[in-house]
Amino acid sequence: MSSSTPILQSLIADRWVGGTAARALLSAVNGREVALTHAEEIDFGESLSFARGQALPALLKLDFQQRAATLKALAAYLMERKEQLYAISAHTGGTRADNWIDIEGGIGTLFAYASTGRRELPSSNIVHEGPAVSLGREGSFIGSHVLVPKRGVAVHINAFNFPMWGMLEKFAPSFLAGMPCIVKPATATSYVAEACVRLIQDSGLLPAGSLQLVIGGSGDLLDRLEETDVVTFTGSADTAAMLKVNKNLIRRGIPFNAEADSLNCAILAPDVTPDDPEFDLFVREVFREMSAKTGQKCTAIRRAIVPRQHLDAVAAKLRERLAKIKAGDPSVEGVKMGALASKAQQADVAERVALLAQGNEIVFGERDGFAPLGEGVANGAFFAPTLLLCRDAFANEAVHELEAFGPVSTLMPYEDFDQALALAAKGRGSLVGSVITKTPALAAEAVMHAGAFHGRIHVLDREAAKESTGHGSPMPALKHGGPGRAGGGEELGGIRAVKHYLQRCAVQGSPTMVTAITGEYQRGAKVQEDAVHPFRKHFEEIQIGDSLLTHRRTVSEADIVNFGGISGDYFYMHFDEIAAKDTQFGQRIAHGYFVLSAAAGLFVSPAPGPVLANYGLDTLRFVNPVAIGDTIQARLTCKRRIDRGNRPDQPPQGVVAWDVQVMNQRGELVASYDILTLVAKQAAQTAA
Repeated sequence: MSSSTPILQSLIADRWVGGTAARALLSAVNGREVALTHAEEIDFGESLSFARGQALPALLKLDFQQRAATLKALAAYLMERKEQLYAISAHTGGTRADNWIDIEGGIGTLFAYASTGRRELPSSNIVHEGPAVSLGREGSFIGSHVLVPKRGVAVHINAFNFPMWGMLEKFAPSFLAGMPCIVKPATATSYVAEACVRLIQDSGLLPAGSLQLVIGGSGDLLDRLEETDVVTFTGSADTAAMLKVNKNLIRRGIPFNAEADSLNCAILAPDVTPDDPEFDLFVREVFREMSAKTGQKCTAIRRAIVPRQHLDAVAAKLRERLAKIKAGDPSVEGVKMGALASKAQQADVAERVALLAQGNEIVFGERDGFAPLGEGVANGAFFAPTLLLCRDAFANEAVHELEAFGPVSTLMPYEDFDQALALAAKGRGSLVGSVITKTPALAAEAVMHAGAFHGRIHVLDREAAKESTGHGSPMPALKHGGPGRAGGGEELGGIRAVKHYLQRCAVQGSPTMVTAITGEYQRGAKVQEDAVHPFRKHFEEIQIGDSLLTHRRTVSEADIVNFGGISGDYFYMHFDEIAAKDTQFGQRIAHGYFVLSAAAGLFVSPAPGPVLANYGLDTLRFVNPVAIGDTIQARLTCKRRIDRGNRPDQPPQGVVAWDVQVMNQRGELVASYDILTLVAKQAAQTAA
């Protein structure tokens, strides 16, 4: 134990804790000391008290939009300092490409959630999950659902393989939801997580206590959690099963979200032959998932399921690729595969490969000339890429139960597609399965059957290959997780992940009350009408419920003829009186888009002003027909406001959604929709 080796510290209650050396953490490349854990025990009572009493109120003083802006600023800050993180990550044994997934993939997830928040969340701390529904005959009693902050703490327990991405992909949606986080990284690679958290702390961008870091054990942390808290876990299925039965979690009903290692598969469909591009795509995916991150990915392909008639061809191509890979110290030129994360992991993988080899064949492995390159690699945690062959995967249960968490995969043949799908299901729940096919009907069949056993299905053909991110790449916009053995949880998934850290609550009341609660105008609520046209107001001046009832317009024969000429829409319902009489309407009717355009003419204020642009319509419905001679009138009401802050590349502005109702002379609704506008702030006028 060298006196110059740094001692890692925990960040607890906004201060760094730890100064006495405990366990040595070694480089996966050459076995040298990288860092030491600290011996001091953590007071989790203090940690939780600070999170609840200091961090939580500070986070909730910000709204979703402000927290999204903070995430974006933090992502930019980390990206500028990424080389510091690459330097420390080199000790994990990963290549630059491997560590790109962890470092820039993690930072990219912050950017992704910042963007998701700005697009999809309000400038408040309540999300309305509409639409509202009427609970009475006259519309004076309605109900809907809202999502509110849980007012608790998120505990994130992470795996060793992605110490930075694993932390940030959980932190981003938690922070966006207004929940302080306590992060416990796997000890073996915790030096990377600590380096990242130090940068985050140095940035000064987060409210104190928003992110706390635990180096070492989690002690009695789970025993101290309360009903409003959340626990998320990434790691082995065995550890997940042990943690989720914690008596305190069960007694208090605390959500436990698990993303566990699983025996993911890739299926080469029976329509693909060795002459097809899809055949090479299958081989590439299996090879990439064996070699990338030295096979230490929770999404790696552990079972490669192929038609029996193509078994030898697949095996030969994989042997050819595996024989060419150079393993060793990633700093050595030409090295494409690094080490496992630790000697303990090396021993675990070796033990499991020995068990998997019983009754199976080793197609490629250490005996095929494995010789890592670099100085001191004999003391590193290197492991040879190992391809096994199980000729009867229905009789050998071990290949569907044992996972060697390294560069290891097993080939298994099938007779027909039903057998292939049955083999996939024997994994008892997986994070991801790939289907490589050129036939859309086979892809549809695979999803219908395998969707019940997989959190994500990656369908690959020559068309998708141009942009596909690959079998093993979870994306922020799509869920990451899986049923059964894979843990039964969900992470990522865009806004879905944020909702995991919010509490859903049904609300009931009058339209006026529900409007006040949701921050979104509900039809039937009280409105405000004044002499100033809503489009003449700056963003700060507009209030939910500001409304305009327009003058009226009678639709004429000339309107229909002129609109048809301009638009080129000569649909018979608008022009053929005889044919129109035989329809359910019994007469010619106006174009729906004419009604839309005419309504705009009724409520638009044409002079230059605070409204900068109309950039879309939502929820458009044509409810009743408009006939020649009908008179229409519109009501425009401010439905929702989103303050997106002040951006350097744009004038200060906000987004306003307007509820539009178009009625006929009988008061019947003929068209209903929302329009979205960009509205300038008064600050923009002052700046000009």
